[in-house]
Amino acid sequence: MKNWDSRDESNTCLSLENDLEDAESVCRQIGIELIHVSFVKEYWNEVFSNFLSDYENGLTPNPDINCNRFIKFGSFYRHAFDKLGADAIATGHYAQTTFGSFLEDYQPNTDVKLIRAVDPTKDQTLFLSQVDQEPLRKTMFPLGSFCKTQVRRIAKASNLDSVYKKRDSVGICFIGNRKFTNFIHEYIPDKVGPFVDIDTDRILGWHKGIHHWTLGQKSRIAGLIEKYYIVDRNSETNTIYIAPGRYHPFLISNELYTFPPHWIGSPPPLSSSQSQPFICMFKFQHAEWTIPCKIWSDENKRLRIHLGLPTRAITPGQFAVFYAGEVCLGSAKIISRKTDSRYLKKTMLQPEYDTSLKQVG
Repeated sequence: MKNWDSRDESNTCLSLENDLEDAESVCRQIGIELIHVSFVKEYWNEVFSNFLSDYENGLTPNPDINCNRFIKFGSFYRHAFDKLGADAIATGHYAQTTFGSFLEDYQPNTDVKLIRAVDPTKDQTLFLSQVDQEPLRKTMFPLGSFCKTQVRRIAKASNLDSVYKKRDSVGICFIGNRKFTNFIHEYIPDKVGPFVDIDTDRILGWHKGIHHWTLGQKSRIAGLIEKYYIVDRNSETNTIYIAPGRYHPFLISNELYTFPPHWIGSPPPLSSSQSQPFICMFKFQHAEWTIPCKIWSDENKRLRIHLGLPTRAITPGQFAVFYAGEVCLGSAKIISRKTDSRYLKKTMLQPEYDTSLKQVG
């Protein structure tokens, strides 16, 4: 499956050609046919265009989540069933479902549940949190019950020399080994704007565009004694707000708002009543632990989420992902967050809040 042109904007070959060669080698060795399908157009329309739009509007998108929803479990899934006559698909994601690794527990009239992988460091359910029921019901996840080290040993024992030593894939797939700033410059023109100290309103430096920066990132402004971090971005004024200290109060949030959620199974009972929250677990980054949260829904089905623990750098454009135990319930795109001035010089695990909250993002 090819989702991106194999040559980048400078006409330099990317690693995609190497990936194709590795796939051809494995298919020859185990004796199965390799079918090469291009979804470059679909990826551009469904994923990359939204990726650029979000960055232009001061958001930090997660293209991997959209790629899974629209391409791997959308365009590819439909191609496999409609064009190739497949009964199921299999992917290399580290995830599990209640239907079993090879659909051995498939039940035709029952919703499938998405379950976290055995290896917690490789679990990819966050990236699958926007996938629909239909493709998920017909998907095998053979790696979900293994740790990554076990998978490498199996590949080595099977003499799959071209793949078992490969490094783990990290970062955004279409950027490859390039620096993000060099890549994004090819699509979004630089626009000089100020770095403003959010405490003093002083201009401390200049940036080349809000699309080069995200919340929680170190500002790297030359000449400053203290380390300053990005705490907010204003796309209308092209201003980036910064603050001293990795845990400045403007970076710490215990409440956020999202667009209407996508639930993998039946929607949970949601209410706008303060006394009737839906309680589950929350995370918004792949490498972090889940934390308790309470969720309310408004008349437009947008969510208000109150976190049980204050959290650093909740980032608009990312996805709030919800869990009940090991089950991934679904996710919702973050619109904005709130900060609490009481978090200054307090531990990240301080669970007490007041109601004097300022909305940012």
